[in-house]
Amino acid sequence: MRKPRDFDSELKALGDKAKMLKSRKVLQLGELVIATGADALDPETLTGALLGVVITKDVKEREAWRTSGAAFFQRQSRTVDRGPAANAGGDQTSKGNDAPS
Repeated sequence: MRKPRDFDSELKALGDKAKMLKSRKVLQLGELVIATGADALDPETLTGALLGVVITKDVKEREAWRTSGAAFFQRQSRTVDRGPAANAGGDQTSKGNDAPS
């Protein structure tokens, strides 16, 4: 006979996972505010700007914001790729110099 499932422990595990995901989301939103420099704004201005984005129905304006946001993340990923960790020990430059001529 099969062992019965422990629904209480499964529900508790799911609840714990949901709390963890929610706290991760809040942390990532805070990191995004800092990364964009929006932490320099006063909370009222930042809130007003976000509310403006939420209520805007203009598709072209939203697409422009989306494009701008995508470009921001592409710049960020390139900056991370070229950071000190990517060039530690001169590995990047030595690969080009070791190639046979």
